[in-house]
Amino acid sequence: MEDDRRQRVLENELYQIEQIRQLDSEELEIEEVEHDHQSSDDDQIDERAFDGASASGGYTFNTSLASMHSYLGEVEDTHNRLAFLDGGVVLHVPLFYLEGVVLFPEATLPLRVIQPNFIAAVDRALRQDEARNTIGVVRVFRDGDTGRIRFATTGTTAEIRQYRRLEDGSINVVTRGQQRFRLKRRWIELEGAPCGEIQIIEEDLPLRTPRDAFGKLTPLRNLSAANVSHSKVLIHEDDDHDSDDSFVSELSLAERRLHTSAVKSSSHHNLFNESTSSDDESPVGESQLQLHFRNNKSNEDTSERSFRKAKLEFHSALGPRECPRAFWPCWVYRMYDSYCLAQRLSDMWKKIVGTPNMDALVRKPGLLSFHVASKIPVSESTRQELLEIDGISYRLRREIELLGNFNQIKCRSCQTLIANRSDMLVMSTDGPLGAYVNPSGYVHEIMTLLKASGLALIGVPTEEYSWFPGYAWTVAYCATCEYQMGWLFTATNKKLKPRSFWGIRSSQVADDTH
Repeated sequence: MEDDRRQRVLENELYQIEQIRQLDSEELEIEEVEHDHQSSDDDQIDERAFDGASASGGYTFNTSLASMHSYLGEVEDTHNRLAFLDGGVVLHVPLFYLEGVVLFPEATLPLRVIQPNFIAAVDRALRQDEARNTIGVVRVFRDGDTGRIRFATTGTTAEIRQYRRLEDGSINVVTRGQQRFRLKRRWIELEGAPCGEIQIIEEDLPLRTPRDAFGKLTPLRNLSAANVSHSKVLIHEDDDHDSDDSFVSELSLAERRLHTSAVKSSSHHNLFNESTSSDDESPVGESQLQLHFRNNKSNEDTSERSFRKAKLEFHSALGPRECPRAFWPCWVYRMYDSYCLAQRLSDMWKKIVGTPNMDALVRKPGLLSFHVASKIPVSESTRQELLEIDGISYRLRREIELLGNFNQIKCRSCQTLIANRSDMLVMSTDGPLGAYVNPSGYVHEIMTLLKASGLALIGVPTEEYSWFPGYAWTVAYCATCEYQMGWLFTATNKKLKPRSFWGIRSSQVADDTH
């Protein structure tokens, strides 16, 4: 069954190649492409790969051309744009099932609609009253065990921004991702249009700490009173404190213990940090507390209880600024602070991809998480995993983990090494990964690379329907397993730089990036 599936995929790709190039009478030539990973100028290449196709990297290609999808021809803008819907809203919309594609909010998706049922779906979206110009995009994939087609349950609504109806009845469409949804059920309309009932996912708000974490705690100006109450709680643990003004009285016994532990650990941590900020201050440690106790205790009162009381009075005397206002140290909260995570992810992304300043997105962690997820050069299954994550902080943490582990690009079928992380190249304003559609209507998500190895070229370069204006493309197969990996793009203008680069299909990239 697996061999038959591979044969069908290979025949389909070969058919597309023949249709595009119209080279029925020309013999295909296979050329093995060598790759020199041992260049003595690796550091310089890495810097260029991070910079992308920009003037600073010595490149002359205008990266905005690729994101315009000019190969689709002239298109008309749509009107009556749909406002964002509230979370939980249930809609009936036409569905597009795409293999090898995961759409995220704010990402661009070009479509060439040829099949009659999907043409009917576009027509329905353009004229429907509910959610006009909106379609639902869902990833389809083959089950690795059974080989059966499966549908993802989480997708993204896409708004039709531009379209053009051709003489042969087909439609060229440019859409933009809007909101995530859960697919509840699907069916086929009488005219053949695939439709589904979807429920818009309500996105959470970004977490900010310590402000959000401390928001319900006692005000800073009342910490002295809280500390006094805190002392009473520790000394008289069995007493009931029903005062609404007491912070500690609202805590359970377990919470009181956690709070006590945090007070002890954080007080020393804060004191140490403040002492290192000035040469005139010195750390205040337990020895000073003991000295304080010895100077203030009476000879008659030497019990452990008195020592604890003196210890609490000592910490209260330090002043409000040294008193912690949360159960855990700040670094614990920062692990899930959306804004701290967004800054960390932005720094990693700029280091790997070489994108310009992303401060505007850092201030909107939710948009940043979708922005990176739509462009991160990993397999489609991993990107589907990112789409299904609920919670901005959790998605950001997963993306940080993926970028930290992203080192190599391998063939999914045979694990052959294709490229390293340093070979990445940005050839579009959409980033190092983007979606493009071929004349047969098949959408490919490709990552662009400056160098690649282990690939074989089939045929001769052609400029027809090129996704990157000024470059001719040649189909590239894995030299080991003979699966199509993508294309080699070569400049047709001598002044155009880079002279060549690779476009690798994300659907054919292995999940293992170590």
